[in-house]
Amino acid sequence: MDIRSRALENGRPTLRIRDLTVDFPKRNGSFRAVDGVSLDVWPGEIVGVIGESGSGKTMTALSTLRMLPKRAVVSGSIELGQRRILDLSPADMRKLRGDRLSFIPQDAMRALNPTMRVGRQVGEPLVLHRNLSFKTAVSRAVDLLRAVHVREPERRVEDYPHGFSGGMQQRAMIAMGLALEPELIISDEPTTALDVTVQAQVLKLLKEIRDREATSILFITHDLGVVAELCDWVYVMYRGQIVEQGSVERLFTEPRDDYTKMLLASTPTLFPREAAI
Repeated sequence: MDIRSRALENGRPTLRIRDLTVDFPKRNGSFRAVDGVSLDVWPGEIVGVIGESGSGKTMTALSTLRMLPKRAVVSGSIELGQRRILDLSPADMRKLRGDRLSFIPQDAMRALNPTMRVGRQVGEPLVLHRNLSFKTAVSRAVDLLRAVHVREPERRVEDYPHGFSGGMQQRAMIAMGLALEPELIISDEPTTALDVTVQAQVLKLLKEIRDREATSILFITHDLGVVAELCDWVYVMYRGQIVEQGSVERLFTEPRDDYTKMLLASTPTLFPREAAI
């Protein structure tokens, strides 16, 4: 029995989105970036949202984080546990974001502050949300960097981000996201800028975190190979809507929507296409 089947028997999802729409006003009306999206992420589950650029997957993630541009008009329901995200005040949302809800962005180099040592950045959530001193937080950052397999963390906490490779920067972002043991991590294509070897290491690390911490992960990507390697359940998005969902195994062996079949057909494979689909 998979994670979702077990969870459905006795519990509620970590993240529950229902009928989410995101509109952007234009001169002649509005543009709908997300159109009636509903999805669940269950405890300990890694859920992939896949689709081409502009399909609405990142807008769905940013809606959950309440990080959309101010002009965006959002409706629907987003619940993290029993908290109704769209009803929270900005102050309450700031408390939630980074505490029970963490974000790992695509470009770690841009996300990290180039003027602040890595240890202070990784430990900063502990200062903001747990009222620890920076000295204590940096000490905790050593343990967090060790947990994501950064070598010699006692020394590396004193480095600036430019002293880290791309893979190590992404590990630092993951360590920062884990600092407060969140219920949900939202990860927006965190391996896109990494080479294949480092990408595999980061995906292995995310699986390890899920297994060790029972953390739920919402993983945004356009890469079916990453989905096959990492995810338990997948939602396929096209033009702002979810066109198909299912377990990874079912999606790859029995795709039902024409768009999903097209995505699979466009993915390089070492085997004849008839055997791969």
